[in-house]
Amino acid sequence: MAKMKRDTAAVNSALIRNSIRRWFPLFIMPTFLCFLIGFVWPFAQGIYLSFCNFNTPRDAEWVGLGNYVKAFSDPGFQHAFWNTAGFAIVTIVIINVFAFAIAYALTQHMRGSNLFRTVFFMPNLIGGVVLGYIWSMIFDAILKRYDTYLTANATYGFWGLVILVAWQQIGYMMIIYIAGLQAVPEDMLEAAKIDGANKWQTLWKVTIPNVMPSITICTFLTLTNGFKLFDQNLALTGGAPSVMANGGKINMTELLALNIYSTYNINKNWHGAAQAKAVVFFLLVAVLAIAQQSATRSKEVQQ
Repeated sequence: MAKMKRDTAAVNSALIRNSIRRWFPLFIMPTFLCFLIGFVWPFAQGIYLSFCNFNTPRDAEWVGLGNYVKAFSDPGFQHAFWNTAGFAIVTIVIINVFAFAIAYALTQHMRGSNLFRTVFFMPNLIGGVVLGYIWSMIFDAILKRYDTYLTANATYGFWGLVILVAWQQIGYMMIIYIAGLQAVPEDMLEAAKIDGANKWQTLWKVTIPNVMPSITICTFLTLTNGFKLFDQNLALTGGAPSVMANGGKINMTELLALNIYSTYNINKNWHGAAQAKAVVFFLLVAVLAIAQQSATRSKEVQQ
């Protein structure tokens, strides 16, 4: 009887596998077509348009590398690149340090920890544009006491943007770190305690190495979010203040995504240059993300 049941289960399993092999293209095709239409085709068209002058894709005229030359010679693009790089580095450090510290504190059997987790996570639910306008009013109310305002000084704008993004994203990264801290094997922590390790030694030698997968994820997210930031930058400062330098206009608090948007809106002669900037922007973020993933994953420990 038991042998008959096993034979029946094997036959049913084989039939299911054969049916899946036969019919899976039919179920995958709609999603695959949506992927081609919604991502692959626009992406390929965007690369093509980066080598053209155009107002709409229908009237594109091939100009070769001229758009890339125009993009790299734009002083505003150069400034936005270094501004974005500095912003990304600062936010990676601040967000991850504070998120890990809060997550570590909330996993130490603290009373009301669930309430604190909810409170810290809530800013992530608010849209970036709304946050930008809210924080601009807060900063201007504070700076008004000193007879200035947020967009009057590039330093104020930069650190205002850092504070806004950190306040929004720390709670989200905290949740990921909490999941990582809760996955640290208890036997490792007990062994460290028996060996006489104090809390600081246990944190650095046991906890952090085991939380490296969470560190990899959070570093990746903060890195890519820092480079892709747009709506908060647009709502908080709009790139202001502006100066004239090197034969062009430079928006002092403008990050790369906002610079691409602003370039496209100059006039139709700059549409191709804006598209070229977008391609360079994609390659930059992709390379940095892959490099960061490789660097942090090499430090992960196998449990």
